[in-house]
Amino acid sequence: MEYVRLGSTGLKVSRICLGTLTFGSTEWRPWILDEASARPLIRRAVEQGINFFDTADTYSGGESEKVTGRCLAELFPGARREEVVIATKVFNPVDMAFEGVNAASFRRRPNLDGLSRKRIFHAVDASLQRLGTDYIDLYQIHRFDQDTPLEETIEALHDVVKAGKVRYLGASSMWAWQFAKMQQIAQQRGWSRFVSMQNHYNLVYREEEREMIPLCTDAEVALLPWSPLARGFLVSDPSGAIKRATPRGETDDAERKFYGRAADQQVRHALHAMAREKNIQPATLAYAWLLHKGVTAPIAGVSKDFHVDHAVAAIHVKLSPDEAMLLEKAYEPRSVIGHS
Repeated sequence: MEYVRLGSTGLKVSRICLGTLTFGSTEWRPWILDEASARPLIRRAVEQGINFFDTADTYSGGESEKVTGRCLAELFPGARREEVVIATKVFNPVDMAFEGVNAASFRRRPNLDGLSRKRIFHAVDASLQRLGTDYIDLYQIHRFDQDTPLEETIEALHDVVKAGKVRYLGASSMWAWQFAKMQQIAQQRGWSRFVSMQNHYNLVYREEEREMIPLCTDAEVALLPWSPLARGFLVSDPSGAIKRATPRGETDDAERKFYGRAADQQVRHALHAMAREKNIQPATLAYAWLLHKGVTAPIAGVSKDFHVDHAVAAIHVKLSPDEAMLLEKAYEPRSVIGHS
């Protein structure tokens, strides 16, 4: 495993971050793994050198944080807590009924989501309790809050850092101008700035290269892409001869909603062809491309032990500029997705 600084901080994280969206309760989604199934996957990640784990309060209505916290407490007992980097998020409702990508249909109730001072103060304490820890290494805003004054959000986040409940702050998908404005306010007021950006970025969604990634690179903000395999689209069989009969594939329509254009399919063909030439898995090559592009640590979602192995193997794959160009050349610009 390789370890790098998280942006401009002194915090060291593994080049692969294990995402725990898939761990929690089947009451939330039928493809979620319970604690007994999640434990060996987290253990395998630790054995492979991964020290960076990403969850969110909204995943499985809070159950993902509980599973993640208990498993990591077993693997990093007592003083070994300092060896692990735990990241979680705040914004969406912590409710088993929350539909995620279908958020517009969710009946919101006052003060149970968003980034108000009241919400943040309650949410951070609830996450600490579920995770079973006395501090969170990286506390991320899951999305941009249109309804709360930026100064209120940023000061509240700064206060939870100063209270010792949070070590560092991160953000997730939003417009670059919104992120720049938040950073500017924090700097002007002497408040804690965001040190990472968890954005939507993969071989078939590269719109972040226009503004957000250059902004983060210039400011030494760590990039932690979500959906690095395009929700499984990039690793599915390009010919269509082999169908992925998985619970998530059958019930999660996000892959079909986000990906599948003719250009996307050409990119996938190029990925699989190069993977065969290199005698590696397409998933490994997709992760390797992200590392080649300078991201700090892609968020790897896993449901089987070999998913961990394929992600970690990417660290040892080097791409030449010409190889990267071959993977990228079929890409066509598209509408922005993932901010809501």
